[in-house]
Amino acid sequence: MGKQQVVISADLQKDLQNFLSSVSYDKLFVLTDSNTREMCWPLIQNVPLLKEARVITTGAGDLNKNIEVLTDIWQILSTEGASRNSLLINLGGGMITDMGGFAGATFKRGIRTLNIPTTLMASVDAAVGGKTGINFIGLKNEIGAFYPPECVFIDCEFLRTLDRENILSGYAEMIKHALISSMEIYTSVLLFDLDVDIDYTFLNKLVAQSVAVKERIVEEDPKEQGIRKALNFGHTIGHAYESLTFKKNAPVLHGHAVAAGMVSELYLSYKVCGFPMERLSRVVHYLKEYYSAIPFDCDDYETLYELITHDKKNEGGVINFTLLSQVGEVRINQSVTKELILESLDFYRESFGI
Repeated sequence: MGKQQVVISADLQKDLQNFLSSVSYDKLFVLTDSNTREMCWPLIQNVPLLKEARVITTGAGDLNKNIEVLTDIWQILSTEGASRNSLLINLGGGMITDMGGFAGATFKRGIRTLNIPTTLMASVDAAVGGKTGINFIGLKNEIGAFYPPECVFIDCEFLRTLDRENILSGYAEMIKHALISSMEIYTSVLLFDLDVDIDYTFLNKLVAQSVAVKERIVEEDPKEQGIRKALNFGHTIGHAYESLTFKKNAPVLHGHAVAAGMVSELYLSYKVCGFPMERLSRVVHYLKEYYSAIPFDCDDYETLYELITHDKKNEGGVINFTLLSQVGEVRINQSVTKELILESLDFYRESFGI
């Protein structure tokens, strides 16, 4: 898997025109959802080389990241005569970059893709790194492929279109990147005030810093054989929390589930790897300040545990966690007992008063 190009853009229309002028393709497609078609497509539709693009629009939200909608995308690509030399631009949040990337990976055994993330979550996580996929039988990203886009254009102007919940969702991934990288990044991220009018200029700098953390790890381990598993911190339990909210027909945004997952997995880090309780308490305090509790009770524990056992990082029936011994000191492939996992669910509920 080759190294993907990531551009932190200050003039997206100009950068996009220059990129499209530099590559050859026979047909151009743009994948959006109903939200990004309305709010984000107008910001780039006047790029001259996009005038002839065929725009494909899906429903918004992660519930649409499924095999039925993927089939619709394949159908349109086929009907409109897309070939292996076509280019698919994914304009949207993580749902669009995940599903559009997978559509590109599988149609004609692979057409080229380009990601333009429009959410903070997609900018720092989903659009970067080459992971693509869809949800299947209630499981998050159960079907997918490693398939990096030709390029990722990140422009924080799109972030001004986001509501607070989506900003918080993406920021959870930035907190994760901070925890697995260094005290310097950790300190800067946990000092950022998400309550007042957001300083988008400073947020731009934090985004670039966060993307650099992920790029460095992905370049070292593109197919998650080793250190890339660091990026899974907070996700083993976080994905279970997220899937539970889907089962309860009250889905939360991915980053909110990751924030909850980090609380539980920091507790496991404390118990298994000696992560400092003082640092744990500081992170939990910050997360409680901005993130609402995900409601569940003891009756949900077995369901959550079952969901955790389906995590893609597990091997041979063993649940593999990525944990921390300190900020920036990652311990991959950590095996944890069921008893301790259930304790970590208790810790989350106690921390958030549910």
